[in-house]
Amino acid sequence: MKGAANAAVISMKRLPTAAIIVLFMLAAPFARAQVSLAPPGVEKPPATKPTAKPAESKPRSAAPSSAKKPSAPSAPNPPAPKPASPPATQPGAATPPPNDPRVDPVYGAFQRGQYKTAFDLATARAQAGDIKAMTMLGELYANKLGTNRDDAKAAEWYKRAADSGDREAMFALAMLRMSGRGGPPDRESAARLLASSAKLGNPKAAYNLALLYLDGQTLPQDVRRAAELFRVAADAGNSDAQYALATFYKEGTGVEKDLTKSVRLLQAASVAGNVDAEVEYAIALYNGTGTPQNQPAAVALLRKAAKENSAIAQNRLARVLATGEGAPMDKVEAMKWHIVAKTAGRGDPMLDEELASLSAEDRAKAEAAARRWLGIK
Repeated sequence: MKGAANAAVISMKRLPTAAIIVLFMLAAPFARAQVSLAPPGVEKPPATKPTAKPAESKPRSAAPSSAKKPSAPSAPNPPAPKPASPPATQPGAATPPPNDPRVDPVYGAFQRGQYKTAFDLATARAQAGDIKAMTMLGELYANKLGTNRDDAKAAEWYKRAADSGDREAMFALAMLRMSGRGGPPDRESAARLLASSAKLGNPKAAYNLALLYLDGQTLPQDVRRAAELFRVAADAGNSDAQYALATFYKEGTGVEKDLTKSVRLLQAASVAGNVDAEVEYAIALYNGTGTPQNQPAAVALLRKAAKENSAIAQNRLARVLATGEGAPMDKVEAMKWHIVAKTAGRGDPMLDEELASLSAEDRAKAEAAARRWLGIK
């Protein structure tokens, strides 16, 4: 900043308290439970019971201010924290050496992408009573890996493993029942399975159970219990839970308001690659909210999140570059990001005015750069 008089030039506003929206949707191969938490700059709505929303929550526009060197516009709701991945390790993780006696043959084949081998090995072992092999079979059937997709068989094998105490199978079966795969939707049964899995230390289950307590439909609404479960998952390194709990601490929802704890959680989630947390952490760093002000680090994070297709970050970065507050002024680059963000639904009248004021040459450069980014010829 250039002094106290300019301290609020690009104010990236605090998250206000807002109604929390929970949804459960099927996004292959598992149900994607999302919680929409209020973003920076949105006015506080009346407290209402969370309501169900369709589809993924993409950024929604809100009216920004439009004075010269204004405060940042109200940001749309950022994409909500997402549920954890399916229980089995996904392809692409570190591949164990072939014939390593320390590596389970089924797991090793799965990790190497040899799904038919994994399926054959798991089938023999599951039929002999191997609980982990049962869970693996559920995974393979549910995700069409090494065999045809068969949700009913996936649910059957997950249930056998869950009945034998496997926490990953409990979580996976809960997700199937929540979305109605392999049988009719059964949210009550799913909630019980999530509770059992969470009790056995599964952070993914704790996170998704917290969403049910926020939803208030399957379970009684209880934000304090949700906060406790988010904390369990956050302590285990779940970045979505860290982001959600950070918002709780920022607003005092279910916990005592604590900006320092909020920022620490945002930092942890940001380091783990949570794009929404990167944006919120950048805003905190930019303003010095709950942490020492560090505008260069904030702008670097905004650039990273912008390149990861966060429309909010693209808009924030455009404002910083357009005004030169926190980074060298670069109006062509600023307008590139503005055009990209606007294409994603993140309009900004102040930046529209900036774009209109550019010379024809600079405007053409910005538009060409935006087309290159968007892959448009």
